[in-house]
Amino acid sequence: MDEIRKIVLLHGVWSHGAALLLFKHHLESEYGFDVRNFNYRSLHYTLDENANALADFINDNDLSDSHLVGHSLGGVVLLRTLANESAEISGRVVCLGSPLRGSRPADVLDSMDWGDVLLGRSVTSGVLRNSASEWAHGVCENYDVGVIAGDAPYGLGRFFANFDGSNDGTVAVEETRLEGMKDHIVLPTSHKGLVFTRTPADQTAAFLRRGRFLRDT
Repeated sequence: MDEIRKIVLLHGVWSHGAALLLFKHHLESEYGFDVRNFNYRSLHYTLDENANALADFINDNDLSDSHLVGHSLGGVVLLRTLANESAEISGRVVCLGSPLRGSRPADVLDSMDWGDVLLGRSVTSGVLRNSASEWAHGVCENYDVGVIAGDAPYGLGRFFANFDGSNDGTVAVEETRLEGMKDHIVLPTSHKGLVFTRTPADQTAAFLRRGRFLRDT
């Protein structure tokens, strides 16, 4: 693969591209990437509506020669865009702490009267009702997909659900695994730490450059 310098970066639920400024800065200053933030309406739009909006962003801005990187729900949105074949990229894909096999905290919130309002339409349609594990197999066949998970359990999710096994406080490690992904790594960080600490950005750059994460030899 020729070296690709552009990245389209997606935030998670209840968030905005501004939350990824440190992550974006590190990829740009340390690795020379040209990073574009894509903001989407995680609460008001369905998964497919946000996937279509991302496709329009890629196509309208001539970003087919890009990598895609998404934190949390952002990873689900970018996978859906590629699964729908509404946009194509020539680069690789990295999901950070994305709930690709459902979400225990979201299940608990969904069972509450006000849960659907708090979770929003994208989580409901793309995590609870029809998770990426059910429809993203073709994406993994056509693209190099790397997944970074955290196992420092400090996040809001721990107040809503009892996790079985390692988790980042919001998403369980097992919920981040996707059949056919090229590589998967677990880092000692929380869900928010995946975009506020340096190591996940370093690992993201490594995967985008060579198709695998860095590990001790």
